[in-house]
Amino acid sequence: MLAPTKTPVTPAPPPDPSTWPIRTARQRSRWWRARRIALVAAVLCLVPVLVSYVHTMTLRSDSSLGIRTVEWLRDHGARGLVNTVENWYYSLNAPAKGGPALRSLPSQAGVFAGTPTGAGNATVTRTVHVHHFYRPHRIPPIIHPALPGEGVWHATFANGGSRPPVLITSYRPNPNYPRIVAGIAWIDHTRASVHLYPGLQEPAVPLPSRGPMEVPTSMRGGLVATFNSGFKLADSNGGFAYHGHTYAPLHDGMATLVGYGSGRVDLVAWTGGPDGGPNVVFARQDLPLIVNHGQVNPNLSNGPEWGATLGNQIFVWRSGVGIDHHGNLIYAAAPDQTVASLAQILQHAGAVRAMELDINSYWPSFITYRFPGARHPANLLADMVRSPLRYLTQDDRDFFAVYVR
Repeated sequence: MLAPTKTPVTPAPPPDPSTWPIRTARQRSRWWRARRIALVAAVLCLVPVLVSYVHTMTLRSDSSLGIRTVEWLRDHGARGLVNTVENWYYSLNAPAKGGPALRSLPSQAGVFAGTPTGAGNATVTRTVHVHHFYRPHRIPPIIHPALPGEGVWHATFANGGSRPPVLITSYRPNPNYPRIVAGIAWIDHTRASVHLYPGLQEPAVPLPSRGPMEVPTSMRGGLVATFNSGFKLADSNGGFAYHGHTYAPLHDGMATLVGYGSGRVDLVAWTGGPDGGPNVVFARQDLPLIVNHGQVNPNLSNGPEWGATLGNQIFVWRSGVGIDHHGNLIYAAAPDQTVASLAQILQHAGAVRAMELDINSYWPSFITYRFPGARHPANLLADMVRSPLRYLTQDDRDFFAVYVR
């Protein structure tokens, strides 16, 4: 049987260029003109952005170019993008649980060994009078066995005598992360006074005078410590009062570090309305309390109050300040903390009320000064990234200074 004959397939001829649409010179001219207009429009739209960026970068600042660029992006419509990128970065670099235990605590450069501090209630005997004064007990270890010196308080100021105005210590706060160390500072309200100073850029409110924006040279003779303030007001929506005048309305219910005309400093959930009043020397707000009545805020794991920042469960450098039963301030800072773990650190150190301060490795600072005149400055923790000379020159953000009485 013969196979069927296949009919050869003739390929289709290529398209005839003569049949293609012809773009006239006028059409080409219009197309190029539209492109030029679009390009010029895009450039014109970018000009205000570039002017704003260049202007911001040329302002006085003690921050690095990278930090200023990130802050500029936050303030110009990219807050959500920056937060997303930071969340992604910190999530990828979260600390791993476990690992080899520390053999010793990192040394604290601010420790002054010349004066014993004692612990608990102390007594000083004079020729006629007997004076009793309070000293914090050693912070109980969380991880056993405790390392040498863990949780033991040390004086920082050489001229503090038998009642040092500031004591510091460190301890490991979490058995799941045995290599993380928290730094703690205790400020005696009977021996120290606390002042708030605005910075070059924060708070971003119209102050009639921003003051020195550093520790005044005339007051450095009694300077014993400095520490960072809270979030930018734009991030926390907090209030700010300074020298008896309220520049950003205070919000009831927000955590507030407040200084009164009497010299007393307190940390409260604010209930005084939008105006601090003339008796309030300063008031600095930053989100709700993370510790209240000695208990950790139960909202910290998923509460919406912390949603405008990095997020409450992101592991990142965090700092906070609390107050104990006797009215003394307690500062804490540590790497790789959530809001809840920071609250637990402050609670364990003796705080009955506490608030979160600034976060990210670039912002937390607690600096002690061993000798009058702000000499021998030292960071609370060796791995704090900012120089201990911070606050002795003009700083971008508001901060607190502690002076011996």
